[in-house]
Amino acid sequence: MAASFWASTQFLNWHFSRTELQEIRDELENGDPALIQQYTLPDRRLLSIFFSQQLVKLGKRMSVRQQALATAQVYVRRFYIKVDLRSTNPYLILATALYLACKMEESPQHIRAVVEQARNMWPDFIPSDIARLGELEFYLISEMNSQLIIHHPYRTLQDLQSRLSLGQDDVSLAWSIINDHYLTDLPLLVAPHVVAVAAILLALTLKPTHTGNVLTSLGSSPQVSNDSSQTGSAPVNAPQRRVEDFVKWLAEGEVDVEAVADTSQEIISLYDIWDQYSEKTCKEQISRFVKARGLDK
Repeated sequence: MAASFWASTQFLNWHFSRTELQEIRDELENGDPALIQQYTLPDRRLLSIFFSQQLVKLGKRMSVRQQALATAQVYVRRFYIKVDLRSTNPYLILATALYLACKMEESPQHIRAVVEQARNMWPDFIPSDIARLGELEFYLISEMNSQLIIHHPYRTLQDLQSRLSLGQDDVSLAWSIINDHYLTDLPLLVAPHVVAVAAILLALTLKPTHTGNVLTSLGSSPQVSNDSSQTGSAPVNAPQRRVEDFVKWLAEGEVDVEAVADTSQEIISLYDIWDQYSEKTCKEQISRFVKARGLDK
């Protein structure tokens, strides 16, 4: 892992233990328990799935790169450990976070374009006045203490591709798993390189089913190449060899194996709960407090 992460504001100010993160959230909720009780919300991970899907849809409308989308998701997660969700218009926060993330990732979008596309997606929740998004941009920056540079796991994955002789399918799957980790608290709990290693571990040993979003063991190995099958020798089990090489590298390296295991389990837990996800329920719960509290104005 690059030394720059350990000296970054991400590590110094936005890296927590699970206990610390829970205490921060408990303190936030204890600030207005009546509000919390009045407007119940789905599991935080289910809300994260909803927010992620909405950001992706908005990003596609403007051809936003994946890294900017990932940065926006981290901004949203940071913001909502400082500000209670029920006191905001989440749709406006999502649009603002993406607008700010595009700036920081050197792929800026015009504020009018962001507001226009956001209004097309969420016409009942996004005001036409672009000044509202501009005001919220400064609000987000303030709550994040102007600490906006985000280190992502993607670079570590790319660096390890050749070192671990990863196939393109392995890398693509690990990349998707990294995308999914932004739906959890992991960006606030572990270093990016740990996420990348955990994603490789899952990509090599497990396979996600797109229908159920649950990780299941690989039932069979990919077909060997024609060149191997035409020889008289037994085909080499390339996936198994990559797993063995990875385990050896992990055992000999300096990566925290326990942290990798915990990270892998957190991602698996996300896939386990995905079956409970209902976009309709999330929309209804959010709409209820936004409309009732006049936060859509």
